[in-house]
Amino acid sequence: MIEYNSILSKSVQSLAPSGIRKFFDILEEMTDAISLGIGEPDFVTPWHIRDAGIKSLEKGFTKYTGNAGLSQLRDEVAKYLSRRFNLEYNYKNQVIITVGGSEAIDLAMRAIVNPGDEVIIPVPSFVCYGPIATLAGGTPVFIETKAENEFRLTEDELRAAITPQTKVLILPYPCNPTGAVMRKEDLEAVAKLLRGTNIMVIADEIYAELTYGQKHVSIASIPDMYERTVYVGGFSKSHAMTGWRMGYACGPEEIIVQMLKIHQYAVMSSPTTSQYAAITAMRDGDEDVQKMRTEYDKRRKFLLTGLRDIGLECFEPQGAFYMFPSIQSTGLSSSDFCEKFLLSEKVAVIPGSAFGQGGEGFVRICYASSMENIGIALERMEKFVKSL
Repeated sequence: MIEYNSILSKSVQSLAPSGIRKFFDILEEMTDAISLGIGEPDFVTPWHIRDAGIKSLEKGFTKYTGNAGLSQLRDEVAKYLSRRFNLEYNYKNQVIITVGGSEAIDLAMRAIVNPGDEVIIPVPSFVCYGPIATLAGGTPVFIETKAENEFRLTEDELRAAITPQTKVLILPYPCNPTGAVMRKEDLEAVAKLLRGTNIMVIADEIYAELTYGQKHVSIASIPDMYERTVYVGGFSKSHAMTGWRMGYACGPEEIIVQMLKIHQYAVMSSPTTSQYAAITAMRDGDEDVQKMRTEYDKRRKFLLTGLRDIGLECFEPQGAFYMFPSIQSTGLSSSDFCEKFLLSEKVAVIPGSAFGQGGEGFVRICYASSMENIGIALERMEKFVKSL
């Protein structure tokens, strides 16, 4: 009998399963439930982007690309970031195409972090940062952001978390699950603390195109931050391309070349068909993004009004496509609320506790769903809350 506990990686065994998975497992048993849980656009990838992928197959472009990705795509990514966010990268040595934004985060972490280094992670935030830091040998240090600050990372919170062992700050804004954004003045405060240190920033800005009432500002555009920032972006959220698994990372050449070595050994290259589709997304997709953003904004306002009418306290999120209302008034934990709501009313939302410290007492509701589904879900939530 093999003792698998003695064989398996201790680091991997120490990781807790994702708190989101449980609710998806329950949801799979329900054919008539409404899901406002998964963070995925309900839009289909725009046709002209799909067509570019199809034509690449018809032309027989089915072989490996260069490890860093097609030069045409890296060039278009660089042009897009310059056009949209005033970021200038040399596509030849500062851009790498990855299998989704998640691989870009993993590559950056493994290229920078040594065993014992501390990785500062504002929470609530996406579930991957802590586990990836652990697998890289780092020590996650969580900063619990506050609802009264609209879940933005403050200068005082960051100052208190920095130690001589700090190597990386994860900056995940616009934020999943809260919808929080960092304004330019917030980023300048972060920059002031990091100047003169060797602390690097991994900026997960995959929701950069999805801001409402204000234009996204990248930490890499703040003076002295460019040379210490790895910018992570992708196509999943902005261009409705989740299944294509396309992401990218940009940063100083000295770091990108190390990330590329890991990518070479672990992945080889990103999917060829997806890369050809992504070229069209970068080159001709701005109008698609605008249309989807406008629709998300309508849903955002509708959902916020509905939640407040029910009596659930919720700040107005300015980014991504999530709402993060407090359910503390119900007396239920986040997990109990979501499980009871799903089983009784057949609507799936995600407990805030799944996203780290500070998430308890909140739930994440994704409004990347139809207005009709959001309306039905609000009716059922009102019924559920009243029953409590």
